[in-house]
Amino acid sequence: MSKASTTSDDILLTARSLIVAGGYNGFSYADIAKVVGIRNASIHHHFPGKADLVRVLVARYRQEAEVGLGNLERHVEDPVERLHAYVGYWSTCIADGSAPICICALLASELPALPEAVAAEVRMHFRGLSAWLASVLEAGARQGRLRLTGTAEAEAELFMATVHGAMLSARAYGDPGAFSRITRPLLERLLP
Repeated sequence: MSKASTTSDDILLTARSLIVAGGYNGFSYADIAKVVGIRNASIHHHFPGKADLVRVLVARYRQEAEVGLGNLERHVEDPVERLHAYVGYWSTCIADGSAPICICALLASELPALPEAVAAEVRMHFRGLSAWLASVLEAGARQGRLRLTGTAEAEAELFMATVHGAMLSARAYGDPGAFSRITRPLLERLLP
């Protein structure tokens, strides 16, 4: 791996943790430079502006999510278990602090103030996740494993909103267990 690639990855990783800690406007290139141990000019070399940096960060985050969901598709056949695995992933991340909140959920709360290029990436993440959830819910309903009270698309939006809301509640209360207390009934209501 080249030095430029390593520096770029360090910049992105640092920006990600700073966004989780304080949102889009909660960090500057100076903050990143201090953590990574480089000059601001080096960051500008990789990412000319903050919007460029965060757009790339969200695009990579979306790719990571797509790979993770693809792995679930390949390795977990049962739709109910896929939903449990998805929720379980976040439960673990929140409990161990490795990813206390979905970066796109956090940025979505700032959508009106985000540059359009970043906002577009955030919207694409939500559309992709919603489509995946709808396909899982639809498959589960077809197999008689899940009971939907609305369309798969509407149920997917409800599921996604509840999971993201549970992340916010866990964060607001400083209680990782809040996530599971909120998502457990969500999963239970879908069972026939």
